[in-house]
Amino acid sequence: MSEFFFSPCPRGLEPMLVAELAELGATEVEPTHGGVGFRGDWATCYRVNLESRIATRVLWRINQGRYRAEEDIYRLAYGATWAKWFTADDTIRIYVTARHSPLRSLEFVTLRIKDAVCDHFRTVSGRRPSVDTANPDVRIHAFLTKDTVALYLDTSGEPLYKRGFKQAAVEAPLKENLAAGILRIAGWQPGEALIDPMCGSGTFLIEAAQIALDVAPGLGRSFAFERFRHFDRTTWAGLRKAAEVRRKPVQSLNIFGSDIVGDQVRRARVNLEAAGLANCVTLDRADFLEREPPAGEGVMVTNPPYGVRIGEEEALAELYPKLGDTLKQRWAGWRCYFLTADPALPKLFGLKASKRTPLFNGALECRVFEYRIFAGSHRKPKA
Repeated sequence: MSEFFFSPCPRGLEPMLVAELAELGATEVEPTHGGVGFRGDWATCYRVNLESRIATRVLWRINQGRYRAEEDIYRLAYGATWAKWFTADDTIRIYVTARHSPLRSLEFVTLRIKDAVCDHFRTVSGRRPSVDTANPDVRIHAFLTKDTVALYLDTSGEPLYKRGFKQAAVEAPLKENLAAGILRIAGWQPGEALIDPMCGSGTFLIEAAQIALDVAPGLGRSFAFERFRHFDRTTWAGLRKAAEVRRKPVQSLNIFGSDIVGDQVRRARVNLEAAGLANCVTLDRADFLEREPPAGEGVMVTNPPYGVRIGEEEALAELYPKLGDTLKQRWAGWRCYFLTADPALPKLFGLKASKRTPLFNGALECRVFEYRIFAGSHRKPKA
């Protein structure tokens, strides 16, 4: 039976998620602001949770309708058959998101949905679930427009970018699904040389190595749907087994990372080891301005320091032209992709971007700038 699902993703990656969901067997795939709606059976839902590198969650729509006041939303929520899907022993949390809603308090809407769920359980079983805002068993999402509300059960639990192994965090981290989306934007293919010369905690390197070895990103974690009363263990076991069977053995890959900060290199190594990928990636401490390319051509992806992370505009104004000069002098034959929230970077880089893609890293508006470096691509001196 076909169900309707919605997968939020980092804003700007909707087209990449559309393509990925179609590859995973979803139908009626439709992008919208901040995510993609699709249809599929429960096997498709399980597969997207297990295999999607770009989705943040997979939400299952259980009810929708029109509203004028909070009590309309309460009645809609009360009418959903919650007890068919989970029990009063499961803890819950309600999330409410609204666009153009006339209602004044989303906190009150959240409270009324929680009351409706608890009242439903009290009517059906004489018991009610408890609320747990930190680590709930069941997450219930409500999306309000100007006059409609849709209720969803979260089939994922923890966000899907939490792959289940990353240990050493860094300031201003790059989310795993954003990194995977940028690798898609870059058009990188396994076998092609890849480098992140300012690798931080190694997110690009880990995502690329998992892609190269065909490691399903959800193999190392559990999901909320495993607690649902209608969970199909046999179907899920078959999907996991198929993913494990096609996973390639750990091997040395054409993937390279470096950072000028030794502590960052150490963090990247810790994370690669936690993911079981330490022997796949060549990792060094190196200054990007001095290091040599590891191959004659390939793809560079990196998230260079920018004002939010460093807070030293003068230092960055000095660094950016040097980065551009280094690309021109040493990296002919490479396609280079820089993710930055700093509008000064393209102005100071001294190179013309062949493509720029707007993306959001959390709430931070960024751009991915593509620079294709050709031999002899130095700018002609001004007359």
